[in-house]
Amino acid sequence: MEEIVKTSKTVANANRRLEDHMSRKEIRDVAVYISPISINYLHVRNPWVTAFWSAAFPGLGQIMMCKYLIGYGLIIWEFFLNQAAGINSAILYSMIGEFEKAKHVLNTKLFLIYIPMYVYGIWDSYIRTNLYKKDYFLSLKRGYQVISKNINTFELNKLEKRNPKIAFIWSFFTPGVGYLYINRLLSVFIFVTWFIVIVYFSKLLPAIHSTMVGDFESSKKVLNPQWLLYFPSLYLFAIFDSYVQTVEYNKIFEREQASYFKKEYQNKDFIMPN
Repeated sequence: MEEIVKTSKTVANANRRLEDHMSRKEIRDVAVYISPISINYLHVRNPWVTAFWSAAFPGLGQIMMCKYLIGYGLIIWEFFLNQAAGINSAILYSMIGEFEKAKHVLNTKLFLIYIPMYVYGIWDSYIRTNLYKKDYFLSLKRGYQVISKNINTFELNKLEKRNPKIAFIWSFFTPGVGYLYINRLLSVFIFVTWFIVIVYFSKLLPAIHSTMVGDFESSKKVLNPQWLLYFPSLYLFAIFDSYVQTVEYNKIFEREQASYFKKEYQNKDFIMPN
């Protein structure tokens, strides 16, 4: 009787260890997490591309890698410190040869604080891209685990195939709306909000109106260069990233389907052709 009890305890302990191991393995190997407001995932990027976007605007490279807290934190930091130091205005005046004006508008004390974090953003996006590339290939070898908690009281997010061109077109007309098409709701809020703020304070629309009626002098006078120079990087990134994210979502959809069919329907003795 004692032997039976000992054996049952041993089996129970072994089963618990196996369950713990499997749960840890599942957590360790997760490649995709689907929530009601977005999809976060491991993916392959060219480190020079993420470094380029971080150089164009701090935080954008991290957002490409789905590091949202760091990415949006760097974006807020960029706006705050760039405004305080007058960096965009100094850049514009330097480009048109008005170096005295550039010296006058630039706050050198804050500019020296700006440089280390700017360089860090570029370095961090490059390093993280290489790191997550390794994690991605490991996740493929270990089964490409997907966790889906895609529905709650307020929102529903479904993994399905979407057309990248539609995301491109909507982002072209209004930066951030392309993210709405693929249900990246936090990106929608951030990019649409900043788009409205930048357009308003740069006085871009009055300048466009003056240009259309041929009043070029008024167009030059009304524009605020400090705010205007934020626009190109964020605008082009919203178009580029919404297109790329849609392509990646489609890849996740195909991989998840293939993994499900393989597990549920494929014969274990089936030999996959090369």
